[in-house]
Amino acid sequence: MDGANLFQLGIGLETGAQAEDQPRDIFDDARDDHFIRDDEGRVFAGRHLIIEVCDGHGLDDEARIQQAFRDCVETCGATLLHIHTHKFSPQGVSGVAVLAESHISVHTWPEIGYGAFDVFMCGDARPWLAVDVLKKAFATSDVRVKELLRGDGVVNEIVAA
Repeated sequence: MDGANLFQLGIGLETGAQAEDQPRDIFDDARDDHFIRDDEGRVFAGRHLIIEVCDGHGLDDEARIQQAFRDCVETCGATLLHIHTHKFSPQGVSGVAVLAESHISVHTWPEIGYGAFDVFMCGDARPWLAVDVLKKAFATSDVRVKELLRGDGVVNEIVAA
């Protein structure tokens, strides 16, 4: 295996694990950890939106999905690291946009106009803005969203242990 393949697998990359050995105050606003601290005093890792695009159009178009990922990233204020998509035969696309703030992923069933998207972002990114981007990208008004606050309660519990 050559160096480029090892790099893609993450082998030989610095992980920064040594910095994780030092406990830190998660409520310190000066921390550069990208946890979200909301107005209710909660500290959590990020907002994870489960987005269901219904009656969508263009869900079999790999380039359209990649552009929707890019538009979501830009609109939400995130940082794109990599996009990978796969077109299935006879139809459907799966893909992921890896972000500095986490990821956006999708699996589509274009034959019924359905796309299952995940938008997970931490830090200052604004994942809720992705909803309107996806409505426009796939020409539908029927987009359903559930929000999970990843690490809500768990982050505090881990640090207190």
